Amino acid sequence: MTMKRLKKSASPELDQIRGAVSAIRKKSGLSPEIAIVLGTGLGNLAKKIKTDCVIPYGGIPNFPVSTVESHAGQLILGTLSGRRVAAMEGRFHFYEGYSMQEVAFPVRVLRELGAKILVVSNAAGGLNLAYRKGELVLIEDHINFMGANPLIGPNDERLGPRFPDMCAPYSARLAQVTAEAAQALKVPLRRGVYIGVAGPNLETRAEYRMMRAWGADLVGMSTVPEVIAGVHLGMEILGISIVTDVCDPDHLEAVDIKEIIRTANEAGPKLDRLLESAVKKF
Repeated sequence: MTMKRLKKSASPELDQIRGAVSAIRKKSGLSPEIAIVLGTGLGNLAKKIKTDCVIPYGGIPNFPVSTVESHAGQLILGTLSGRRVAAMEGRFHFYEGYSMQEVAFPVRVLRELGAKILVVSNAAGGLNLAYRKGELVLIEDHINFMGANPLIGPNDERLGPRFPDMCAPYSARLAQVTAEAAQALKVPLRRGVYIGVAGPNLETRAEYRMMRAWGADLVGMSTVPEVIAGVHLGMEILGISIVTDVCDPDHLEAVDIKEIIRTANEAGPKLDRLLESAVKKF
């Protein structure tokens, strides 16, 4: 009896995932091929989607609610460039007080809905001094410096393996398709390593020096938990950052969230055009 109870309670999250999926399917029968997470200031791509259904996060059981400025907090189901997509207009962050499992929960729901490809976008600080504000950077790898992991706790093999391999979390195939689309559109596209931090404060000069020494090109407060969950679920993943400020520890200037959002909004149309073109070939 004890063993049966333990087995049954090993993944209450699976029941929560299925509850969320059931509620979404009552509103839309669309089964997405591609899941897209839109980061800070990057919600305009949602306007390009031929909408089948829009669901506020508050209308999805077990979903967190966005509390951050510029995150609309709704799930959009529809088509983009002829491909079936589910787009999260706003994401969740560890610094909002959510657990890592709650931050990663929507990715698990999107996979259960049918999405096999995950596209994550974000606004990030540029540690690489060759970067300029407003540039797009293809994420080739990441460093988890958030002090937590969404896979901590009991593992349900129906979701993914206990010890997922992270040697290549970002898909080389999707990166190549996206790079070719960028070249065709004449949109400059850098490549780099993203380091995820807990936030919500921006970093000190000493922290920027440390991160650069570790080989990080970008720093931000999101993405890593979603990517870890995506890898666990067997998804193919593309990550793109918009550089919103240059983190030069020797010439550091104060920056605030309004400036970051403004820079992301200004660069957003480039990312919109790039993803519109790239998803056709995914």
